Amino acid sequence: MKNIPLNERIIIALDVQKAEQAREIVKKCESHVTFYKVGLQLFMSSWFETVDWIVDRGHKVMLDLKFFDIPETVKLAVEQVNNRGVTFATIHGNDPIIQAAVAARGDMKLLAVTVLTSFGEEDMRAMGMTQSVEELVFYRAKRALELGCDGVVSSGLEVEKMRGDLGEKLFIVTPGIRPGANVSDSGDDQKRIVTAGMAIRNGANHVVVGRPITKADDPVKVIEVMQQDIIHSTQQL
Repeated sequence: MKNIPLNERIIIALDVQKAEQAREIVKKCESHVTFYKVGLQLFMSSWFETVDWIVDRGHKVMLDLKFFDIPETVKLAVEQVNNRGVTFATIHGNDPIIQAAVAARGDMKLLAVTVLTSFGEEDMRAMGMTQSVEELVFYRAKRALELGCDGVVSSGLEVEKMRGDLGEKLFIVTPGIRPGANVSDSGDDQKRIVTAGMAIRNGANHVVVGRPITKADDPVKVIEVMQQDIIHSTQQL
């Protein structure tokens, strides 16, 4: 936990439409951050072009395509990502899907998506589910680890229980990060949110941050504030 370089703790989400926009963000931020997320929107625009460009600059990539299909299709999709220099790739799914992805991976690490951070307790009740979000996240994380996944994607609210019960072997990557004291009111589609420092203190390895950085007038300033929060939190570990 403490050995992760500060410039890799934050994974900047390049949730933009075009490769040119993504490159502009990377160039602005790469003096402070060397880890970037390429999601479905950007990938559909530029395919592997942006991924290769980021890797060629010596940075790390989280390819967040959340593979979910029949096991054979997921297996073939994961094989397409091998040897691209991707550090993390994300998957959804049941046991056979996860097993197929694990069997097909190369050197990259697979992260199982537990419950999206846009999904809250009220959504659980609306679907007739009696368990809490934390219980569902923990069950999915435990099962993913048993099936050979390297880690999970989870809100920072559920990280502490996972880290305490599942140990240090599990990589935990936390999206839904917002700056400021009034973190309970993000004003957007994220529901289960925390600050960068809270996520790291609870046991996350990395935090994924998009709009608070990419839409800021001074992205580097926002990064520096979050990194100071992370430094303070790691000193408490």
